Amino acid sequence: MQPADVSTASPPPGAAPDWIIPQDWSRYTGEEHATWDRLFERQAAQLQTRAAAGYLRGLDVLRLGHPGIPDFDVLSERLMDLTGWRVVAVPGLVPDEVFFRHLANRTFVAGRFIRRPDQLDYLEEPDVFHDVFGHVPLLADPVYADYLQAYGEGGLRSLGFDSLDHLARLYWYTVEFGLIREGGALKLFGAGIVSSHGESAFALDDASPNRLGFDLMRVMRTRYRIDDYQQTYFVIDSFEDLLRRTLETDFAPLYGELASLSDLAPETVLPGDRVIHRGTQAWAQSRARGAPNGG
Repeated sequence: MQPADVSTASPPPGAAPDWIIPQDWSRYTGEEHATWDRLFERQAAQLQTRAAAGYLRGLDVLRLGHPGIPDFDVLSERLMDLTGWRVVAVPGLVPDEVFFRHLANRTFVAGRFIRRPDQLDYLEEPDVFHDVFGHVPLLADPVYADYLQAYGEGGLRSLGFDSLDHLARLYWYTVEFGLIREGGALKLFGAGIVSSHGESAFALDDASPNRLGFDLMRVMRTRYRIDDYQQTYFVIDSFEDLLRRTLETDFAPLYGELASLSDLAPETVLPGDRVIHRGTQAWAQSRARGAPNGG
């Protein structure tokens, strides 16, 4: 789940004022549980040598490999014991203020539906597999859990600065599509990557995308792709460093500076960038010519 520009919307029928709805775990069908199991088995095997250590620990300690779609109440009990977070169901994308407030209060909002068997490789709207398999394991990591709470608190403060697009880019390039350097190698931690079979390979192995060292201002200037694999991935040095940068930065003057700067296209490489790999952009160019989406 991610910020959405639906700030004037009201909760749909059946949702509480904070947009929470029951998960209704007992209503999942056998086919839906089987879809989760199939997705989990495939991704967990692929990620063993590719994902950040904290993510893999979270998969294990939260027992997400237990057969079937996780029950949010049971999952929340485990998370509360570890980092004080809980997982709740919402009907879809929620207003910015609602989203930030939940994060600030250590509540992760997740979709409750799961994709159809014919959608295993590509789904535009986040489902329970993306939200839980992708996001929740790292909520068991104390430092990352603090970062996501700090992001929510910063999001609430940002509402008066008319700079939500810049803040959304920070979420996108870290929480959704971030890479991390561990033991001299690049590893995956962004939920949008780890929950995607194709992008889990593309983000680390393909020559097409740029891989650049993380810089807060740089990230917040950079537009992103919502319809395909990313053209640039940003690499953090550690979750501790990401949290420190977030807590130590005064975002008010940063927003003012960003307002005077032009946005950067997703494929841009600047002279001052810390370039880990300069991409060929061959994938994006082939997609522009009409090649099918890899999911």
